[in-house]
Parts: sequence; C-alpha cells; structure tokens
Amino acid sequence: MSVFHILLLGFGTALVIEGLIFAFAPSRLDQILRMFAEIPVETRRLIGLVAVALGAVLVSWAVSGGL
Repeated sequence: MSVFHILLLGFGTALVIEGLIFAFAPSRLDQILRMFAEIPVETRRLIGLVAVALGAVLVSWAVSGGL
C-alpha cells in the first residue's frame, strides 16, 4: 500500500468520524467548542502537538506491518 493510499485512508476516516459528530450530536459539539474556548491557547497547542505525535506513531506502526 502506497503512502498516498494510507493518507487517503486516514483522511477519509477522519471525515467519517467528524461527520458522525456533526450528524448525531450537533448540540454537544457546541458545548465542546465552548469548553475548548476556555482552555488556554498554549494548552490547546500542546494537545494538538501530542495528537500529531500520537497519530504519526500509529501511522508509522501500521505502515511497518504492526497490524
């Protein structure tokens, strides 16, 4: 499987998950966004960096045949 296919699969999966949130819990999404707005910018940045690092590790593990 090529890197392009893996990226496409990951992007498609993210869209499905985000679409489910919008479809089934739009009012809960408003609450979550308000909650995130109360978190300091630096903390949100750290959460984002940790998410990127974890995602990169998972993709690397999957590509190397870990599944």
